[in-house]
Amino acid sequence: MNKILIKNARIVNEGCMFKGSVLIDGDKIAEVFEEVVPETASNVQVIDAEGKLLLPGAIDDQVHFREPGLTHKGDIASESRAAVAGGVTSFMDMPNTKPQTTTIADLEWKLQRGAETSAANYSFFFGGTNDNMDEIRKLDRSRVPGLKLFLGSSTGNMLVDKKESLERIFGEADMLIAIHAEKEEVIKRNIAYYTGLYGEDLDISFHSKIRSEEACYASSSEAVELATRLNSRLHILHLSTAKELTLLSNEIPLSEKKITGEVCVHHLWFHDGDYAKFGNRIKWNPSIKTLEDRIALRNAVNDNTIDIVATDHAPHLLSEKEGSCLKAASGGPLIQHSLVAMLEMVAEGCFTYEKVVEKMAHMSADLFHIDRRGYIRPGYYADLVLVDPEKSWTVAPENIVYKCGWAPFEGTTFHHSVSQTFVNGQLVYDNGVINDEVRGMEVRYI
Repeated sequence: MNKILIKNARIVNEGCMFKGSVLIDGDKIAEVFEEVVPETASNVQVIDAEGKLLLPGAIDDQVHFREPGLTHKGDIASESRAAVAGGVTSFMDMPNTKPQTTTIADLEWKLQRGAETSAANYSFFFGGTNDNMDEIRKLDRSRVPGLKLFLGSSTGNMLVDKKESLERIFGEADMLIAIHAEKEEVIKRNIAYYTGLYGEDLDISFHSKIRSEEACYASSSEAVELATRLNSRLHILHLSTAKELTLLSNEIPLSEKKITGEVCVHHLWFHDGDYAKFGNRIKWNPSIKTLEDRIALRNAVNDNTIDIVATDHAPHLLSEKEGSCLKAASGGPLIQHSLVAMLEMVAEGCFTYEKVVEKMAHMSADLFHIDRRGYIRPGYYADLVLVDPEKSWTVAPENIVYKCGWAPFEGTTFHHSVSQTFVNGQLVYDNGVINDEVRGMEVRYI
């Protein structure tokens, strides 16, 4: 069993920052020391983290790693390497792959693939459809973070649009239901309106008009009504509007909440005034909204109306991002840069280090009832990230790890750098070098 002592770090954990040391023994944290640097035996590897921040590894509850079936864009191996390069030590992958993860057999295939290739800890959402309730009933709840429903346009059979199917799933699933909430009828009406006025070749500025505040709120409010009526556990993914925040509460402890919400880094960073500069590179569903929406979302992170921060990491080739706003692919790669982007917002005065750790690690672990992850505590898995708060760097093609080879943050200079990432006590990322021998573990839910 390997023992590692990380000493003299500024530890950010559970609402506090203090100088201390962490002893790793095997895959777990053995002890956490405040101020005192313990004496070590000769068989303990010592890492002097003077001047650096030590954080629990980020837990990303929404990624699209594209495997199986879409691996020209990314795969579990490539995108998990990007994750650990960015300080993300655990991820929850979405089911809209080819084939879709809507049967037990397809879920088992992904779990096996994660064990074989993932550099980070892994788990996979199960997909709900109009007609797979029998498969949902068979799920081992300890092996999945929840059920994913697409309530807006998606591919193939992943759009759940039948009222009776939704009633059955919300009434019988008995597990967390995570939703992509955009109202299909509103989107289609907006497309018809704007193409009628301006033709089919609409530029990116129309994207947030088509996938509008109304489309988001109409869908998310219907889901909240359904969940409230049927006493379901609902988690609204990638919130993008101020109006949707009225559906959430910051007056209820997380342990008692039945309705929770997530915001993604791109909705905290960009606003619709950025379309002119970045074009289709910042085309996501839901769309980037107004500056006022961005301000409201940032405030909701700080006042705990929003529970967690994630990425919706969804790589595409740049060639797939070309064309009009009706043709260009929606989504982009983010997981390598999510933590440093949030830390940049700390430097700008938007958040504190403690809030970033709370929303990217602690609350993700608590919300999904993850077994012994998300905190720096004795007995917990040693998923840890060392960050240099004084090392500036600029995102460029030569330091991008994503398989798709580009990033929406290209040209951005960040003032924090991930130095080292530990997954289950193993050093998987070390100052630009990824240890391809390290494998993550399946995340378990309790």
